[in-house]
Amino acid sequence: MQVSDKPNSENIAANLTNSSNSIFSETFDSKNPPSPELIDACVHCGFCLSTCPSYRVIGKETDSPRGRIYLMDGINEGDIPLSPAIAQHFDTCLGCLACVTTCPSGVQYDQLIEATRAQVDRNHRRSLPEKLLRQFIFATFPYPNRLRILLAPLLAYQKLGLQKLLRSTGWLEKFLPEQVAAMESVLPELTADAFKDNLPEIIPAKGEKRYRVGMILGCVQRVFLPEVNNATVRVLTANGCEVVIPKLQGCCGALSHHQGQETQTLELAKQTIDVFADLNLDAVLINASGCGHTLKEYGHILKDDPHYAEKAKAFSSQVKDVQEFLDNVGLTAKLSPLQDAPLAIAYQDACHMLHGQKISLEPRRLLRQIPNVQLRESIDASLCCGSAGIYNILQPEVGHELGEMKVTNLTDTGAEVIASANVGCITQIRKHLKLQNKNVLLMHPMELLDHSIRGKKIR
Repeated sequence: MQVSDKPNSENIAANLTNSSNSIFSETFDSKNPPSPELIDACVHCGFCLSTCPSYRVIGKETDSPRGRIYLMDGINEGDIPLSPAIAQHFDTCLGCLACVTTCPSGVQYDQLIEATRAQVDRNHRRSLPEKLLRQFIFATFPYPNRLRILLAPLLAYQKLGLQKLLRSTGWLEKFLPEQVAAMESVLPELTADAFKDNLPEIIPAKGEKRYRVGMILGCVQRVFLPEVNNATVRVLTANGCEVVIPKLQGCCGALSHHQGQETQTLELAKQTIDVFADLNLDAVLINASGCGHTLKEYGHILKDDPHYAEKAKAFSSQVKDVQEFLDNVGLTAKLSPLQDAPLAIAYQDACHMLHGQKISLEPRRLLRQIPNVQLRESIDASLCCGSAGIYNILQPEVGHELGEMKVTNLTDTGAEVIASANVGCITQIRKHLKLQNKNVLLMHPMELLDHSIRGKKIR
């Protein structure tokens, strides 16, 4: 893709102002608007354009990082209103942070979009259907026990064959609202383990104890992908870790944080810090990249809280992605081949792992230790898969196109297995593997290590 010339900010402002509905004349409030200093760091070079997934799909300057920075600046200066026409361009951002990695000027776009989304949440008037959908998501997804209330009818929907029937007829896409159909499309196969947390509070290490670690179960993952947490515990204990899982833990706040739900984010972050306090841990581990990035940002998120600012910094310093941790401390358990023949695996870089936490080599080093594994790299490996938390629900068309591209690129490697370390990526990629009729296994790296440690073949 060609990097475009520097845009004309006056034309952008004029076009957007003329297209705005005059009854929406809100602006940013005084509570932490996007920083003018951070905005001014952008020199509008355009290097971000080729790496921005929303710009790749939509093709509009205003749906690129530098275009959104123009809008932020215009709203700050009072030249552009925070109208529906403007807010939609902030909504189309996936928050993948690829632009942060690419930017030669070191623009902290992550902090800019974080501040802007909180402003949009407070000051932008959404349509009633949009508002209701968001209220449902944020009142349900971060709370596992509430989410489980929905499981019984969803399990029946799957086991009675209704899901297969309705998907095959295309009825869901024709008659359900687009966002609801998108939500259904990423629903994984449910199991009995989804209905309750089965892991004990303390799981002893096998053999000599090397470390005592806390483990965060996540909110959506513990319900929809409980096998990932079970595998993670087995891998940790097999490698000399005593695992502590506080029963009162809930959501870390990542889902809320990525969508500007500031009040809920702060509440969930403080609860997480309190639950893991005074446990004498060597590390707090997480196996989902989106959660890991937010957990490591607690010091920034709670910087203005006099009671939690220092505690948040201390907590975040303990947080490690489980792959990051195991790569650092080393595997001690014996690893066996996952199949007799050489096994080609394509590792998928989740955005908040690669761009947010700067973790890329560590998962690959772990997987290469499994005998007979051959890692293969896809083209456009850093391009977002389109999940981005709940982006594929709120922006289904863009999310769908990105999912198609991601799965095509991964399967073009000829890999027999795709390894992905984020719950959103897993559900998104699994959906598009089915849509493309690709017979490729999709597993979390911890599941692959678990199979190898237990001598269990994957096929």
